This record gives sequence, C-alpha cells and structure tokens, in this order.
Amino acid sequence: MNIQARIDAFFTLGDKYLTDTNQSFLDTKWKAHNQNAWFLPEFIDQSAKQIVEQFLQKENLASWANLYPNISNINTNIKVGIVMAGNIPMVGFHDLLSVLIAGHSAIVKLSSKDTVLMQFVMDSLIEINPEFESLIIVQEQLKHCDAYIATGSNNAGQFFDQYFGKYPNIIRKNKTSVAILDGTESQDELALLADDMMLYFGMGCRNVTQVWVPTGYDFIPLLSALKKYSYLADQHKFKHNYDYQLALLMMNRQFYMDADGILMSENPSPFAAISQIHYQYYEPGTIPALNPTDIQCIVGKNALPFGSLQKPSISQYADGVDTLAFLSNLT
Repeated sequence: MNIQARIDAFFTLGDKYLTDTNQSFLDTKWKAHNQNAWFLPEFIDQSAKQIVEQFLQKENLASWANLYPNISNINTNIKVGIVMAGNIPMVGFHDLLSVLIAGHSAIVKLSSKDTVLMQFVMDSLIEINPEFESLIIVQEQLKHCDAYIATGSNNAGQFFDQYFGKYPNIIRKNKTSVAILDGTESQDELALLADDMMLYFGMGCRNVTQVWVPTGYDFIPLLSALKKYSYLADQHKFKHNYDYQLALLMMNRQFYMDADGILMSENPSPFAAISQIHYQYYEPGTIPALNPTDIQCIVGKNALPFGSLQKPSISQYADGVDTLAFLSNLT
C-alpha cells in the first residue's frame, strides 16, 4: 500500500463513513454515548465534522504528507505503539492517522472511555482497504514496539517515561488552554469563546479553563455568552460536578459567579474542575504570567482566534511536537 493508497483510504473514511448518511456511524454514535455519557451525540458530531473537514480532505492529506520528504512510499516494518486518551470523542484519531500515513504499523491501546468510536474507525479503514488489517493491531498491553506515542495524565506520564523512555517516544501529559481578554471583545467573539470553553464539557486540553481579564473587567457579557451552554446542567454527570463545586465554593465562603450552571471563580490555577472556569486579573499593559508547561493553547486578540480551539488543522500538533516529523524519521 503506497502513500497515495493510504491517502485515498482516509479520504474515503471521511467521505463515506464518518457521516450521518452512514447508518453504521449513526448506530455507533449511540453505542458510544451509552458507553460514555460524556460523549453526547452532538459532541461526537462536532468531533467527526472537525476530523472530516480538517484532516480527511484529499488535498489537505496530500499537502500535509508532501511536507515530509522522508515519508516512506511503501509500508515499513516499524511498529508504533499508541496509548490513546479518551477525554473527548476520537481524540486519538490524529495519532492513528499520523502513524498509518507514515507507513508504519499502529499497535493501539484504546482508552476504556473511547473504544466504540475508535474501533469503528479502525474497522472502517480495514473495510475500505483490507491491507490495513495487518497494520492496525489492538493490544491491552503494548510490547515489542519500535517507538511509542502515549497520552495521559501527569501520573500516567511518569509511568510512560519509565516504560517507554528507552525507545523513541512522544509522551504527552496534562495541559489546558487559557484566554486573554482585554474587555473590547464583541458579543459574537464571546459566544465563540464560550465554544472554546464548553464544547465536550470543557474536558479537552484545547478547552479554555482559565481567563485572564484586565482589572475592573465587566463579566456580565461573558456570563451571558456562557448561558448558551446552560443545557449541560441537564446531564446528570455534569450536574453532579456542578453541585459539588458549588458546595465547595459556598463552604469556603469564596466569591463566585454562576452562568446558569457554569461557575466562575478567581483562582491562579489554569486547571479547573468540570463545570468551573477560573479567572485571574492582570494590569493593562502587562503580560499575564503563564507557565508554558501547563498551556496547550492561548486564545485572544493577539493569539489564536476565538472559536478556533476545537478546530485544529491537520498540522496543529498537540504540545507543539511535530508527530509526523517524528514518525517519518524513524528507522
């Protein structure tokens, strides 16, 4: 299977399989939601739409692959272990895509939170081109691989360092995203920021969980924008988190603001619990102090556009580490 055949297969996956015209995908969405209640059908649709539009267009795939002259035109004998996360639907897709486009074999450890969707993706690829059957292998424990890509918590990252450290690897740990506001944002921009915050219940590393605002900032327009996601409180898992976080804030006599089920409180940590957004003040004319090891993305007037965080392009790599460069240079 040469690189053109691999590109054609992934294009077909997006064009024929990850669509609402495919009954198997419709059935799979509900199975995935039943497996993991955090995976709302509309969030699965959002993830699939982003994958199809940003990753699986034929011209995007071809242009992307052409940037890496070391990519093999034939299948290699290199086995790459992938430890997938499961915080948002199909979050492991880009790693699978990268390994297979590079011509390697993907040895996959699925997240227990996202087995249904990713198994559908892999089964669909094999149906499209049966040669993938020998190139995609699911294992509960990854062993005897030539390289590893692993995503997980900081604690899991220590485990990954210990077991995969002697092999070529990409190991990703906890990260989150922040917004820097200057108070001149329009209501439309704040509505897009609400998407950056609350899509996927705010559980992705590209979700904004902390906002930096100038001293004297008027929060009313932002709270109003967040109310478009007040329906999340109808989901019992989210509501349970909201009730718990609200109780903590009240017991600690801490000031908070409530956007109909989404809490905002002043907190220096960029990491916020589900149902919460942290905020910090900065003096106009100064630059907020951010720890780059914690931050995946920054959104704002002088940073990434509002509403763009959950629409990464095919070449926007997690942690800024070029996955395909890593894979294409394996020998």
